[in-house]
Amino acid sequence: MPYLRWQRRPQLRRPVLISAFAGWVDAGESATTATKFLTDKLGAEPFCTIDPEEFYDFTVARPRVRLDDELNRHIEFPTPTFSTARLPGAERDIVFLHAVEPALKWRTYCQEAVTVCQEVGVEMALTLGALLADVPHTRPVRVNGTSTDPGLLRTYNLQRSRYQGPTGISSVLHDAFGRVGIPAASLYAATPAYLSQTPSPKAARALVSRVLEMLAGRVDLTTLDVATSAYERQVDEMLSVEEDVVDYVRRLEQQDDTAEKPLEIPPADHLAAEVERFLRDQPPS
Repeated sequence: MPYLRWQRRPQLRRPVLISAFAGWVDAGESATTATKFLTDKLGAEPFCTIDPEEFYDFTVARPRVRLDDELNRHIEFPTPTFSTARLPGAERDIVFLHAVEPALKWRTYCQEAVTVCQEVGVEMALTLGALLADVPHTRPVRVNGTSTDPGLLRTYNLQRSRYQGPTGISSVLHDAFGRVGIPAASLYAATPAYLSQTPSPKAARALVSRVLEMLAGRVDLTTLDVATSAYERQVDEMLSVEEDVVDYVRRLEQQDDTAEKPLEIPPADHLAAEVERFLRDQPPS
């Protein structure tokens, strides 16, 4: 059955795909926040969707009820949406893919996404992600870029990932792009493991900045700057009454000051266990 729903077929200038998936590799909602910021700021216009019926478990990624001005009810399903926008200062257009990580038929899903990209002439794919790591919230966010494409490794000073283990949809999507000759890279922001449930505009801003650097584009980041300042202030206030956590953050700061190697994706449960063990080992006050 056809899964793609085309509203139009845009004519684009050497487009780059930027994608982010809500779910496993979106710590602090950083990647999806970064993508949403760019789509909103640039006024991206949708042009194609993927029918979610065959790819999502709706008991996990639940549909939402929306009421219009006349109080009529509408069901909105988690529908992967492609949109496009011009990036000021850049010689390329951007194709955005904003979606929840699918639960089913990943290979078919990725093939459909690749088909859309081929139809509109995408020349490069860039996936955004964020991961929990033993880093402090008080330091600049580290963003590491990885790729398997030799040209992208050289052009953008990326790293070849050495990670092995369970993976997310982005890796499967990269594999599908590689099969049709579209070079792909990933950008990952590191967010504090001890703030695993806290949205991080600071990490989102770091991702957006790296994207703009790579694509030579210009976007006003004032909104993210304000949100980052509020985030840092609120986290500082929240942790100030937890002496054990403050000590843990100081230890992370010392480690971060001497860290040089690229950040790999670690298992999130291992990082959470590190925090819990540190707190458990502290003497009672």
